[in-house]
Amino acid sequence: MSRNQRTAVAILAALGMGVLILDAQSALAGAREGVQLCIQTVIPALFPFFVVSILLTGALAGQRIPFFRPVGKFCGLPTGGEALLLVGLLGGYPVGAQVVAQAYRSGRLSRTDARRMLGFCSNAGPAFLFGMLLPMFDNKEAVWVLWLLHLLSALLTGALLPGKSQTSVILHGEKQISLPQALERAVGVMGIVSGWVVFFRMLIAVFQRWFLWLLPAAGQTALIGLLELSNGCLELNALPSQGMRFILCSGFLSIGGLCVTMQTASVTQGLGLGMYLPGKAIQTVFSLLLSYICQMLLFPAEQQLYLSWSAVVLLAVCVLLILVVLKKSSRNFLKAAV
Repeated sequence: MSRNQRTAVAILAALGMGVLILDAQSALAGAREGVQLCIQTVIPALFPFFVVSILLTGALAGQRIPFFRPVGKFCGLPTGGEALLLVGLLGGYPVGAQVVAQAYRSGRLSRTDARRMLGFCSNAGPAFLFGMLLPMFDNKEAVWVLWLLHLLSALLTGALLPGKSQTSVILHGEKQISLPQALERAVGVMGIVSGWVVFFRMLIAVFQRWFLWLLPAAGQTALIGLLELSNGCLELNALPSQGMRFILCSGFLSIGGLCVTMQTASVTQGLGLGMYLPGKAIQTVFSLLLSYICQMLLFPAEQQLYLSWSAVVLLAVCVLLILVVLKKSSRNFLKAAV
């Protein structure tokens, strides 16, 4: 860490200490809410998936999954990496990033491939979607569509990111992981995730006390969702429009928020974030576009969300420009990381 970075950290820490002293009540209330959120929602939804995904990854390491290989080729995975993608699509944040980092540390995955796979192999899992989002929509099919769009946008991101693997080498297997070992690893990851959730819930409580109330409801929800995924999704209940909930929720799921980014950084130490941030940016663009189209079919009565054809064309052009810029920046980032 450079001297300037140390200075910046010291200033931020001092500001944080001052806020805690001046508004300890809000911070303590937020921390309590964060603990309650972890106990009632986050741990029940994610911990079983942590255990099972660790066992699944150990069992499938170095194994071919023939039926999933076309998807792996589409996303540019190294041969034998399909199991990592499968866990990343089903395991929930930050399980996908954790198994990719573990495969790199054990020598089963190259640094270049691992850093690229971080861009699309860590996603919100079905436990989170169906555990938290079903009550938000009258049309229960909306959650299934959200999950489908989330998976599709992740795969499209994998196809778009540069640096696809050209190797046909199968990943080397490792010693089978036992249930006690999987449980021990899952507890460690769950502790990291819960710690970040509590911290960001405390941060959100302080923000709500001091300035978030100045923003309209949609602005507050969007900012909270960018900070922490679970709280952002819960705040969607404050929006009367289900179509708007659907679009924002799709964006939250794809970008993950700052809290998920910190969780990812915690479980990928030694590897870095790689292409995680460019990948999440591209995936979010895809998710927002696809969810905007789908909400017209799911919630046809909410005409206020419709745009004119000229606006749609302009939006499409902007998205294409964003994707081109992200692709070029990702390529440069990948070259610098090798």
